[in-house]
Amino acid sequence: MVNGGAENLVFGIHAVQALLRRNPQRIEELLVQREKMNARVRQLVKDAGQQKVGVTQVGRDEIDRLIQGNHQGVVARCSARKELDEGDLEELLDRTGRTPLLLVLDGVTDPHNLGACLRTADAAGVDAVIVPRDNSAAITPTVSKVSSGAAETLPFVQVTNLARTLRWLQGRGLWITGAAVEESARPLHQADLTGARVVIMGSEGKGMRRLTKEHCDDLLYIPMAGEVSSLNVSVATGVCLFEALRQREALHKRTE
Repeated sequence: MVNGGAENLVFGIHAVQALLRRNPQRIEELLVQREKMNARVRQLVKDAGQQKVGVTQVGRDEIDRLIQGNHQGVVARCSARKELDEGDLEELLDRTGRTPLLLVLDGVTDPHNLGACLRTADAAGVDAVIVPRDNSAAITPTVSKVSSGAAETLPFVQVTNLARTLRWLQGRGLWITGAAVEESARPLHQADLTGARVVIMGSEGKGMRRLTKEHCDDLLYIPMAGEVSSLNVSVATGVCLFEALRQREALHKRTE
């Protein structure tokens, strides 16, 4: 979430709203463009006041200097978000209080795709997103905005050695399912995505790396009915995660 290596910034109405709702103590100052004081921004200012967050009205030039892109006239200066690594996974799993569902993104380098994946993961009830520290997009202001604030609230874990982390998760009893077009893969609707589960999605072009694939307990693929042979990684992530959500909710209803 670092902008230009100098400041921690979150911009866009949805992203700032999410931060105000879930982690307001991180906001040091809220900047709003005085020419953009519409109803949504006024509500945001009201919410900030209730959270005792200082608000400063500024001209568009000042916000444009901080953010390149559609900032919607709203920028929050924040304290740095806590960086999570493999050492935080045990605590994250212990405090879920439910059967965990984790998402691993192996080599997703495009910030827009990462932001979209985080937004979908939050909506599908994922407990944490895990990425390799190298060869992966990090949390930036663009990722935060595209994720509609999920980047500020969903645990985002960067690990040094993904294969070692997957082995550790297996030792904790999590079943690892990877998305890949392989002869041994099952169609998505035939895959079991209930129970303590890790879902792995590969990079936009090459998919999962070989070593990552070798640590999967099973593989799935998304059947295609049209001429298109593949989906954007964020779309594919949404399809897989919401199938997992459907299965898990159906199981919960059967066992009530």
